[in-house]
Amino acid sequence: MFSNVPPNAEITKIDFEGPKIAIYTRRPQIFLDNDSELIKRIAKTLRKRVIVRGDEKSRLQEETSREIISSLIPREAGLKDLYFNESIGEVEIELLSPEKVDPNILTRIFVETLWYPRVLRRPPVVSRSIKEIRDIYRAEVDYRRRFLKELGNNVYRTPLFETDRVRIVSLGAFQEVGRSAVLVQTPESNILLDAGLKPTSGGDELPLFDLPEFDPQNLDAVVITHAHLDHVGALPVLFKYGYKGPVYMTEPTLHLAKLLFEDYIKVAEREGKPQIYSAREIASVILHTYTLSYGEVTDIAPEIRLTLYRSGHILGSSLIHLHIGEGLVNLIYTGDIKFARTMLLDPAHTKFPRAEILIMETTYGSKSDLLPSEEEAVLELGKIIKETIDKGGITLIPVLAVGRAQEVLLAILNLIRNKLIPPIPIFIEGMIDEVSAVHMTFPEYLSQAVRNQIYNDQNPFTSENIHIYRGENKEEVVGTRPAVILATSGMLTGGPVLEYLKLLADDPNSSLVFVSYQVEGTLGRKILQGLRKLTFIEDGKIITKELKMSIYRVEGFSGHSDRRQLEAYLRRIEPTPRTVILNHGEKGKIAEFQSYLLSEWFKKKTHLTFNVLAPQNAEAIRVV
Repeated sequence: MFSNVPPNAEITKIDFEGPKIAIYTRRPQIFLDNDSELIKRIAKTLRKRVIVRGDEKSRLQEETSREIISSLIPREAGLKDLYFNESIGEVEIELLSPEKVDPNILTRIFVETLWYPRVLRRPPVVSRSIKEIRDIYRAEVDYRRRFLKELGNNVYRTPLFETDRVRIVSLGAFQEVGRSAVLVQTPESNILLDAGLKPTSGGDELPLFDLPEFDPQNLDAVVITHAHLDHVGALPVLFKYGYKGPVYMTEPTLHLAKLLFEDYIKVAEREGKPQIYSAREIASVILHTYTLSYGEVTDIAPEIRLTLYRSGHILGSSLIHLHIGEGLVNLIYTGDIKFARTMLLDPAHTKFPRAEILIMETTYGSKSDLLPSEEEAVLELGKIIKETIDKGGITLIPVLAVGRAQEVLLAILNLIRNKLIPPIPIFIEGMIDEVSAVHMTFPEYLSQAVRNQIYNDQNPFTSENIHIYRGENKEEVVGTRPAVILATSGMLTGGPVLEYLKLLADDPNSSLVFVSYQVEGTLGRKILQGLRKLTFIEDGKIITKELKMSIYRVEGFSGHSDRRQLEAYLRRIEPTPRTVILNHGEKGKIAEFQSYLLSEWFKKKTHLTFNVLAPQNAEAIRVV
């Protein structure tokens, strides 16, 4: 197996590090010379990903290594801290500007110290989330090493069964929006795609985890598309009920998910609702998460390889591509996609090695779901804010803390910069500020324009008129007029926005502006449908208020694709899938979109022919 490795490579140990093979050596330069061709040959022979580590007994002392690293890292990169992980021989190098370090410097650090350098960006603003996750990993290095070794043993186990069939079980978000969960089963493995919560509280908050096909202890892996509660909110529940396996997602998704989990617990506690998981389960999620970059191919089961691709929805959001069996079938699950360029993100990825099955969201699947462009939405929002300013009122914008808040904040700052509205105070919630800090930590996932701002030491989410409010006295904010308030949650299902709504509801000079999709059954949806008598809890009593605010819906900020973009994605995806499975949409919209894709008009216009399925929750579909 290692016949091509020179004898002077001095390999001392080979071990699993999750789905990677870690080769420990006294002479890493042997593997790094010749453009890493030796590593590539080993990986090709093993058909596994390979990483080179320095031999434990040959590594330099930490103090000596610290001096060498400090002397090699250029001053402009902003070295802030070093952390030495003795368990695997890795040194974490925290920099303000990692992009200013030449890769050759990192190679030199490895060769001279035998500590493998892992570069981390230190956020330019304080981020509790970033620090806490890094602290958890540093405090639990031995647990992580054991977990990763067990993960490698499980992924590369000898299969018991032949992979000759695949079926998909719909656990949530089929014929509905919310609680996304898709179970992919082969004779050998069980893979769960997403584990979301439904934002309404009608007794159907969780996916159908009670189906006989589903057992968290029999799962081989969970893969998460992105950090919105309807796709990740039920993940800690799995750990509460016995799951101890890996969770795959991008690194920004992990940080954002942690914030969402903690906020969900706080809101439930504040509103007297039962808490379905605790901080212990959140920590378990973190310790069992294996983060991936876009385009990184990873084995997650003996017969299944995973690749994540950009979905254009929010920071770190992903399309999931599963290669199952030895060419048996390739499955793509979109999660939520945006097939358009926005201020914050590039559009969803379209080119794949193979793609026979596409599970596709259909949130805006109706022919009437034609959203304005983001430019039009920005101008419309500016007009609403300007009219509200002229009346001396407050513009209240319910936002999803992840994604929409940052898009809308950028839009308002652009309106001020272009003098379309005056520089009035903008109040935002503390969690939104923390989420923006996570965006600053992972600029490589953002659009080039925003990425360049961050690389040039500019914070696109700050301004002298932005105020982070963390107090309980909302009257103080409402008394500052005119102003804009961005507050969660985006569908009025809980959170601080309800406190602001209670204070502003009967003010005809103020405006309520919806910028996110409002799921059926939520208070936001009911208001858009005409509800004007609102009930609130005040000092333990139920009070009723007449909603006199001006109500607006600005849809161009949506992170979902509209009808035209969904069709465009189907026309651009390569290769063309043979079967399209529609999910994440209301029944009427899914039925309409399915009928359209099966129509002769669509086939004639696009020259595309699919088998189009629209299953209900709890249905199982054999795709091979």
